[in-house]
Order: sequence, then structure tokens, then C-alpha cells
Amino acid sequence: MGQPNIAISPPIDAASLILMRENRGAWPEYLIVQRGADLVFAAGAYVFPGGRVDPPDRDEAGARLPQLDPIDAAARIAALRETMEETGIVVAQDPTALIPFARWLPMHETVKRRFDTRFYIARLEDRNEPVADGIETSRAFWATAAEVLQRCDRGDGRVIYPTRRLLERLARFASFDEARADAERLPDRIISPWIEQRDGGDWLCIPNDAGYPVTAEPIASAFRY
Repeated sequence: MGQPNIAISPPIDAASLILMRENRGAWPEYLIVQRGADLVFAAGAYVFPGGRVDPPDRDEAGARLPQLDPIDAAARIAALRETMEETGIVVAQDPTALIPFARWLPMHETVKRRFDTRFYIARLEDRNEPVADGIETSRAFWATAAEVLQRCDRGDGRVIYPTRRLLERLARFASFDEARADAERLPDRIISPWIEQRDGGDWLCIPNDAGYPVTAEPIASAFRY
């Protein structure tokens, strides 16, 4: 008998902002939030500010950014809005100034919710400190990509699989210009991890040519949702 047909839920459009703060003579820092412990998706995880694209985002995008793809335009609006709501930081840039950096979409029905998430990168010129909203985010802070990974490796927090891969990629950049150049040189593509058996175990994998220094992790250690 063949495998039964499994209905995979339609993905939810979402957006996230990778906001960088450059430090002279040191590695750049990124705006990180810790999700509330009672949330359904990725509870307690360190993530970049972001969330689903709401209908008002689509309305505003249609009025302000008619020259862009409607979904891309709405995602840019949502990324800026969510950052302000979750951290209190207002990014004084036009949405068109955001640089598309990545797009992730789970392909398997086993995840609780499938988010089609567009990640944008931007640079913050001032030194504003974030304030967590106490609802969706329990903490908000600036840290280098390497610092966030080190926190998780020693057990002080955790990150979902896409965030870990993004942090590993970001940890290589000493400036915003380097990050922007990396984003612009890579083709626009959707990253959809898949499961592959290696060395007698299951690994969660992504393409080797998408700009990520680490492209596979054992399922046993991967935090997916």
C-alpha cells in the first residue's frame, strides 16, 4: 500500500528583522528577544524580533509600497512593526531600505505551525536600548551572534534551528556592509530543511550552497519549534 496523503497546512506569512548595531573595533551586535514561556511556538527561545503578517500590514503596504511585490511589501511593514511592539525600538528607515537576507519555510507536516518567514537586515545608527513587552517577549537585549550561540551552548537559553543557522552565518560578518554584500550575492531562495539519514541517525539538513557555514544537525539536538 502507498503512503497515505497527509494534508499539510498552508504556511503563515511572517517577517523578522535582523537589526545590527555596529561597534567600532568590536564585532557587531544584534537585537535579540526571548519569547515568552507561555507562547505556543518556540516558547522561551531566543529569536530576532518578528511575527506574522497581519491584514493591516497588507493594507499599509498597498498604500505605501505599490511598486513592490505585495507579500514582500507587507512583510517589510510587519518586520518594522513587530520590532517596535516587541522591543520599543523604532527603526527610522523606509521599508524599502531593508535588505532581504533569508527566507525559511518548513516543508514537513510535523511542525506545529508552518511559517513562511522573510528575514530582513538593517543597521541601527543610534544606541537605543530595547525594552521587552512582557507578553510576546520576556527579555530584549543586544549581543553578538557568537555570544548568543555561546549562551545556548552552555545551557543559558536555546534557539530554534533556523535562528541557529542564521546566527552562525551572521557571526562571520565584521560589519553591516559585509552582511549586505553576502545577502546581495546569493540568489533569492526559500530554505526548507529536510531529514536525511547519516551515520546511522537522522539529521536535519539545508542546502550546502545557500551561504550557511553549518548545513546539518542531528535531529536529536535540533530545536525545531
